Amino acid sequence: MLDHLITGATVVDGTGAPSYRADIGIRGGRIARIAEPGTLREEARSSQDAAGLVLAPGFVDPHTHYDAQLFWDPYATPSMNHGVTTVAGGNCGFTLAPLNPERPQDADYTRRMMSKVEGMSLVALEEGAPWNWHSFGDYLDALEGRIAVNAGFMVGHCALRRYVMGQDAIGGQPDAAQLEQLLRLFHEAMEAGAWGLSTTQSSTHSDGDGNPVASRHAGPDELLALSRAVSEHEGTQIEAIVAGCLDQFSDDEIDLFARMSAAAGRPLNWNVLTIDAAVPERVPRQLAASEQARKEGGRVVALTMPILTPMNMSLGTFCALNLLPGWGDILALPVPERIARLRDAGVRAEMLRRADSKEAGVFRRLARFDRYVIGDTYSAANEGLSGRVVADIAAERGQDPFGCLVDICANDELRTVLWPMPTDNDPASWELRRQTWEHEDVMLGGSDAGAHLDRMCGAPYTTRFLGDCLRGRKLAGLERAVQMLTDEPARLLGLRERGQVREGWHADLVLFDPERIDAGQARLVHDLPGESPRLDSAAVGIVGVWVNGVETIRDDRVTGSVPGKVLRSGRDTETVGTR
Repeated sequence: MLDHLITGATVVDGTGAPSYRADIGIRGGRIARIAEPGTLREEARSSQDAAGLVLAPGFVDPHTHYDAQLFWDPYATPSMNHGVTTVAGGNCGFTLAPLNPERPQDADYTRRMMSKVEGMSLVALEEGAPWNWHSFGDYLDALEGRIAVNAGFMVGHCALRRYVMGQDAIGGQPDAAQLEQLLRLFHEAMEAGAWGLSTTQSSTHSDGDGNPVASRHAGPDELLALSRAVSEHEGTQIEAIVAGCLDQFSDDEIDLFARMSAAAGRPLNWNVLTIDAAVPERVPRQLAASEQARKEGGRVVALTMPILTPMNMSLGTFCALNLLPGWGDILALPVPERIARLRDAGVRAEMLRRADSKEAGVFRRLARFDRYVIGDTYSAANEGLSGRVVADIAAERGQDPFGCLVDICANDELRTVLWPMPTDNDPASWELRRQTWEHEDVMLGGSDAGAHLDRMCGAPYTTRFLGDCLRGRKLAGLERAVQMLTDEPARLLGLRERGQVREGWHADLVLFDPERIDAGQARLVHDLPGESPRLDSAAVGIVGVWVNGVETIRDDRVTGSVPGKVLRSGRDTETVGTR
């Protein structure tokens, strides 16, 4: 007997092959039968007519930060609502484990670091997760049997360094004994099922004390030693971030990526390739890392998003504006003093000068304050301004845009939500994206779901992309679009028997209406532990989602089932080479 029967679906199987109509039988968490419509007569405990609907493999998100959220939200919302059945966590060098049992204060350090660098609510981190683990295996065991999605995790370089070196992880170098212990700890994590190494040397990554995070102090010898350790375990890989990921790599960064991948004999993926026709040299420069890696026997894969995912800003809380040269000191002042400084025309002029200088790098685009849209406001003085462009308000008031924006924010005691308008939403940039997606070392992903919770909402990229392919720009056909969301990331991550609609494979499936598939507008909700805020987005046109053969989403609502698996390297992943 089948557990469930789906009849008359249009199957897009994830391989890129033409779609076809079929009946699909699910049994024991697997796809038991794929048959011509009307020919599958085996009795089933439940069934549904899927005529006019598309059945695809569940989407695979290769870059998330659900490491903590899964404890209070086993459904990985909103990703699972948007058809995601497998998530990769532990990215960017940041994980919640291992934690040294001899230093219980390290848990507090980790929480504060995650709050600062990944924009997670500190209250939610404190109240929503048990923090009852020490080893990486303990952490994985704590999630086992309680999640609705499949989830695999890299082990973070920052946690490894902190465990071995304590406070000396910031600014220090491991001696021979410490390096040996660090490698031993790393091997233990791999043996427990970690997917590989994640590390960061990005200049934007600082801990809760404002110091560069631990892995930023690691030298090439340490990184290469860890990379060689990756090669000793089946089904593993590397994820790495450097300063040039934001804009353009340096020669040294390209060389480092190529050497790390070659040493591991595994792919290295990085996040995120931004594509803008106004900066035509960026894509070739970033993909030079892939070319160099191939020459040295490695493979470097760039993740890129198929949609624009705006990140809101604020003068009241830490955001990307703090990274503009000279801005961090002013935006870190107590609110009353901060407002006073921001109201000073001379201070604003100097801030704008430095924001438009070469030292601002890729963040220069954030200083186009005329292109900001006012989001949520909190005072009577700002009533009616939400949704309006700063340039229009400033023109009405006879002010310069930045001065106008400061006045608006000051009325709200700097709580105003600000949305910069994208500068890369032009036909040339979209055509450049279409071309770049076809590169063999470019893969869709990079949602950052689970991080920057009140700043951005990248999780709905799957449904928004499909809606755009079916009814919008149509930059990819349906079969190709589904392949980019399913089989391609599954193959890079080495997932065993996932990523395709195929007999005998795991029944990770999404059923959607091609006429409606889309994502709703992001909205601020307060549903985290401690009623902390986050941005959420409703899924449109998702009829059902199955994880390991069990329905987890029905019409954008969670069913309450938790059939997800903690996917462990070697057991659930196979080795993917660099050729």
